[in-house]
Amino acid sequence: MSNAHVPAPTSRREQILKEAARLFAERGFHGVGVDEIGAAVGISGPGLYRHFAGKDAMLAELLVGISERLLAGGRMRIAESGETPEAVLDALIDGHIDFALDDRPLITLHDRELDRLREADRKRVRQLQRQYVELWVEVVRRVHPGPSEAQARAAVHAVFGLLNSTPHLGRPGALPGRTEAAELLHRLALGAFGAVADGPVAERGAESEGERGAEPVGAEAAGA
Repeated sequence: MSNAHVPAPTSRREQILKEAARLFAERGFHGVGVDEIGAAVGISGPGLYRHFAGKDAMLAELLVGISERLLAGGRMRIAESGETPEAVLDALIDGHIDFALDDRPLITLHDRELDRLREADRKRVRQLQRQYVELWVEVVRRVHPGPSEAQARAAVHAVFGLLNSTPHLGRPGALPGRTEAAELLHRLALGAFGAVADGPVAERGAESEGERGAEPVGAEAAGA
């Protein structure tokens, strides 16, 4: 497991996005005004327009941005996490756990508000999510070569659903400490992948084009 996660300093723009995500997740996109977001970061509502064209632009940057960060982070971990497939899978799991614990509002926001994005932004999110899923599928199949590609992909979606369940686990104070929660989620993720490897593997031919092109349900990460 990685060391305790230390958030990096944030810019004013990042502060605005963080508070917008929190408020949108708590009250819904239409339940939050620009003035409220501005008050949360200590500036006037109109002052937000120096950073964003409006709430729609904030929502797009939040949902496209987290998908971009998850994909970039996954690629970085694959490149830097070591020689063994097990080490790479551990690193991918740790990275997604950091997201699931530290950006819980974005998971809620994705589930509720993705359809409010412009079509181009929504397609971009889906494209990034598919790429992120395929990173995991390749690594999982290196660790557990027995299951088919379709089974490995289903397992990845299921693990994302497990890790992305953090918004439903109560308020942060109701959860174990961050280290304990991260360790628990990591064990659960490894256990889920191990269960797929230990189960019966059906003989399958090549997947259909439709299966390969299916939307990554469960990769909602926001996220992912």
